[in-house]
Amino acid sequence: MGHKVRPNSLRLGIIEDWNAQWFAKRKFHDRLEEDEMLRGIVTKNAASAGIASMKIERTGDQCKVTLRVARPGIVIGRGGKGIEAITKTIESALRAIIKKRGQGSVPAFSLTVEEVRRPEISAPIVAKHIAEDLEKRIPFRRTMKKYIEAVMQNREAQGVKIKLSGRLDGAEISRREALSRGKLPLQTLRANIDYGTATAFASYGTVGIKVWIYKGEVFPGKK
Repeated sequence: MGHKVRPNSLRLGIIEDWNAQWFAKRKFHDRLEEDEMLRGIVTKNAASAGIASMKIERTGDQCKVTLRVARPGIVIGRGGKGIEAITKTIESALRAIIKKRGQGSVPAFSLTVEEVRRPEISAPIVAKHIAEDLEKRIPFRRTMKKYIEAVMQNREAQGVKIKLSGRLDGAEISRREALSRGKLPLQTLRANIDYGTATAFASYGTVGIKVWIYKGEVFPGKK
């Protein structure tokens, strides 16, 4: 089971929390459509900042997005102009969606940016960096070994696995390659496993990237 599903979804409600925290008594699809639009706009405008996670919270007529990135200065911009631009884009998109429906009100939107203190052991950020290297035509084995070494140099990381799939190094036949080091107990529900994916858009096609990083065990409720 642990090898067939996302590690985050397998541990929801145990050691992991939901990325979208809200409850809809009716018209669930409207809220879901708004969430997908929010994630798309923020990801497009903050892709170069190294996004680790995005959390959406709704309370009443308020919507709060918490963004954890490796380089917050890129998102915030000079004098906070970056956040203002993203906020205005999202508010105008929300108005367009609600106007199209013909009912509802625009929620009060706020965007909070937090810095990831250890981006070298954040799986989504590592996956993004691998994609950038593959797009520069760096050999995939050298890239995998480099980031495995970088992850394992951190004391918090106890295991890492990187898996690539596609036309690796421009080969005519696509295949999968994986490298791992240390422990990776995917079926242990209290195991804190960070998981991230990315896609490298190389000149010879796309390459899918998956990264697992094991950071020890979590004991819920233990002080």
